[in-house]
Amino acid sequence: EHMNDPFVITIVMVLALLLVGVVVVFIRSPFTPAQTVLYGINYVMTHIWWRTRVKNALPIKDGQGAVIVCNHRSSVDPFFVQIATLRVIHWMVAREYVEHFAFGWFLRTVESIPVNRGGIDTASTKLSIRLASQGGIVGMFPEGRINMGDDFMLSGRPGAALIAIRSGVPIIPCFIDGAPYGGTAWSPFFKRARVRVTFGE
Repeated sequence: EHMNDPFVITIVMVLALLLVGVVVVFIRSPFTPAQTVLYGINYVMTHIWWRTRVKNALPIKDGQGAVIVCNHRSSVDPFFVQIATLRVIHWMVAREYVEHFAFGWFLRTVESIPVNRGGIDTASTKLSIRLASQGGIVGMFPEGRINMGDDFMLSGRPGAALIAIRSGVPIIPCFIDGAPYGGTAWSPFFKRARVRVTFGE
């Protein structure tokens, strides 16, 4: 008799529509199922918790490869850039983080490129060139580490130019303003912020 109750019928219909909506999102998503879930969580967090606004569109065509170079003020900087596109951005990340027992799974799921800190990492460079030349987006922080000082940026490394030239793709400069950071990788999750993302030509 409960199935004849208008309230119960309404709840069932709403749940069914939500389920259909979730299925459609997964089918249409350009990401893997796991990436789709993470992108959804990231979209909510960046817009609500960190009040992020992307000032202008990522200036590349669909399917075009590129190297994004960005200032580095927070451990979650890639989160803010990712919401500007429905394409995977392959961020170059220190190998010890990609292999970390606690959050390595996340970096591997979002297809980060592990990089050795010391010297030239030929394997990661070759992988980046291949991804970019095949139409992928590679994300890099030329400073090499989080800038916690008053300088606009730390001195940059030349790797982005090498990858862009070898793969024949443009370099897209990106500036993040207002990214939260408290000294640890997880500290931004406990700090409110007002973040702005701007892409250059």
